[in-house]
Amino acid sequence: MATTVHEPPQIDLEKLPSHGSGNGGWRNLVPAEGDLRKVKDYSPPPASTGIWVGLAGITMTFAAFTSALIVRQGAAHDWQHIILPPVLYLNTLIIIASSVTLEVSRHRVAAFMGGTRRDAETPARWLYLTLFLGLLFVAGQTFAWMQLRSQGFKLATNISYSFFYVLTVAHALHLTGGLGGMVRVISKFNRQVLRRSTLDATSRYWHFMGVLWLYLLLLLWMKV
Repeated sequence: MATTVHEPPQIDLEKLPSHGSGNGGWRNLVPAEGDLRKVKDYSPPPASTGIWVGLAGITMTFAAFTSALIVRQGAAHDWQHIILPPVLYLNTLIIIASSVTLEVSRHRVAAFMGGTRRDAETPARWLYLTLFLGLLFVAGQTFAWMQLRSQGFKLATNISYSFFYVLTVAHALHLTGGLGGMVRVISKFNRQVLRRSTLDATSRYWHFMGVLWLYLLLLLWMKV
């Protein structure tokens, strides 16, 4: 006896409602005008969660360094106060400027992804400027270390110099991680696969590095 097999009806996803009812439904995330750049704004939250966890760990690390510095200074009779290299104050202006340029680029990227600006008005130049300022900051820190070394002030010269090197080098290493994140953002933006959450997470990390440097500069100026 022959059996007839009926094929299941084909579902046209384009004709499904864009908003679900009370029981849920399909939602089309592609904008009506077909601008796929807007889809990148619907990004998962793990990037933001991970960056806050990382910042909490960095905060605890430098809090431990601060505690050790204060305790060691109180217990050391041979503590030698040092004059901070002037380039550190110039570096402070540089890292503040980098936060400003990053905020400008973040808002322009958001406008670019939203399609409110012409494609020719790309915000990539502001991202590159932020990256350049970050590299300039690291170069300035390296110059300060070399300047102290040329003057005979090395890691083992005095405990105060040891703390200076530990704090500034640790900050520079963490800032280098921020530079890597900036390169990743620029690469993704150029390939038009940048998610809003990636840029926001990188911005939070970078601004945190700026605030951390202001704290360290004040701490070194007062304690070292």
